[in-house]
Amino acid sequence: MRVAATVISTILISMAASPRAMAQQPLETAPAKFTMTTEYRAVQQAALTTQRKLMISFADSMPESLYRDRATPPQRSFADQVFHIVSANQFIAARFIGGPAPARPDTAAVLNSRAGLKQYITDTFNSLDKLLAEQPDADRDVQVKFFGNFIPRWQVWDELNQHTMWTAGQVVANFRKNGMAPPAFLFF
Repeated sequence: MRVAATVISTILISMAASPRAMAQQPLETAPAKFTMTTEYRAVQQAALTTQRKLMISFADSMPESLYRDRATPPQRSFADQVFHIVSANQFIAARFIGGPAPARPDTAAVLNSRAGLKQYITDTFNSLDKLLAEQPDADRDVQVKFFGNFIPRWQVWDELNQHTMWTAGQVVANFRKNGMAPPAFLFF
């Protein structure tokens, strides 16, 4: 598990460091092996909505004075963790689903202010919501080479949700370190 997390982190860091280089490489695709039901899109939309609410609740719950605080020295700061979740979703959606290339945000505002972080979350999830809603059904079934494995594009949305929830769990440590309860669990 730790090895897999290290590999995924290394891949995401290298992708973030060179998004232009990765974007210049053609995406490998393959024909669909099967068709996912169109109703599953609604499940994925609900997951995106939950991710957005969770990220906004994190931004609202953490005092701005602790945005740059780290739970442990090697960990990303609170704001860096939230930024990582949101920017990874945007970058991966652009690369593997065909969304718009992410614009470089004003990280001074995003990482240091509640208003900046919430605006970045909102803008990014608005873009993701639109991309999911407008993704043609036939395109969702096309296989893409996703970190070495071919998966259908619809599954990329599920991978993004898993990444969000896995990384969000790490953010809980930032709240606990400062004697605060994290925001309420949103699934019930």
